[in-house]
Amino acid sequence: MRNTEGIYLLKDADSDIVGATASILCVIHCLITPFIFTAQATAAATCAEISPVWWKMVDFIFLIITFFAVYYTAKSTPLRWLSPILYSLWSVLTLLIINKFYHLIEISHVTIYVLAICMSGLHFYNANYCRCFKNKCNN
Repeated sequence: MRNTEGIYLLKDADSDIVGATASILCVIHCLITPFIFTAQATAAATCAEISPVWWKMVDFIFLIITFFAVYYTAKSTPLRWLSPILYSLWSVLTLLIINKFYHLIEISHVTIYVLAICMSGLHFYNANYCRCFKNKCNN
């Protein structure tokens, strides 16, 4: 028997609010990371990559949360164009975070911020303008 209680809690929650919140928290996480570890590096007088693995894993936790938020939003939205855009943004964001983790190609962190903000904006758009209840959209 496997424990899927967390997945059902997300399913019952408003996936748009969860997705938007996770995206915003992801941006905050990405924005504060350089400040935290620059201060630590300055104190240690080293320029090496010093962010601990557990801190980097937070990116992947955000990816998992946002995947389920995108999945449940895609299932419930009446907007046919929204699902492919959310899945595309999530896929590109995933590739960028994997790239950031393994240092494959030098890409500006701004790209990650922009994608996370776009995902958050789409979740807010869907939550505010296209919330469906009994097959009727409240536009």
